[in-house]
Amino acid sequence: MKVLVVEDDYIYNESIKEYLISIGCSVDAFFDGESALEAILNKEYHILLVDIKIPKFNGYKLMRYLKETHSKIPIIIITALVDIDSITICYKLGCSDYLKKPFELKELEFRINKLVKKTVHVNDENIITADNGISFDFATDKLKKDGEEVILTLKELHVVRFLIYKKNRFCSIKSLRENVWKGKDISCADVRMHIRKIRLKTHKDFIKSSKGFGYKIDVI
Repeated sequence: MKVLVVEDDYIYNESIKEYLISIGCSVDAFFDGESALEAILNKEYHILLVDIKIPKFNGYKLMRYLKETHSKIPIIIITALVDIDSITICYKLGCSDYLKKPFELKELEFRINKLVKKTVHVNDENIITADNGISFDFATDKLKKDGEEVILTLKELHVVRFLIYKKNRFCSIKSLRENVWKGKDISCADVRMHIRKIRLKTHKDFIKSSKGFGYKIDVI
């Protein structure tokens, strides 16, 4: 999933970017509206995360431009503005959702997934293919084997998404704990248990392991 973030607060910008990357998104982050608009005009994104009070081309102007050019990219507004007039303007200009600061990054993830599943059409660019007839679609978060969807728990999904994002590279258990479990106190045995369950649902070689290096998913 390709996400653009435009937020002039450094802490918010960095934390949102790092979190989205950790769950497998491709992220371009900007601190002003002009830079963000240039990127939007030259690249394709599945979703935009836009703050209102940004320099050089504020969020209202950015949304107005996109509306006038008939852009269909879904937009989530992230801002401290809470008055009804500001919210009304945002929706009239075409925003799809509204998230008030401060917010939990997990809530942002839920909002993004819900919105993207409604609006993003599947295409070959979203689909990553692995060995043994297995594929993963970043737009819909669906893992398939031989065309049939593999039902994963939320944590299993996060493991798969992270390893596919890091495709063809071994990721240590420490890296998995930091990025999938956000540093929570989880044992190595618990990590291995999740890997084992994913293998049982897919193929024994879907997630490869190497002692001292960790785990990886090879992508064709």
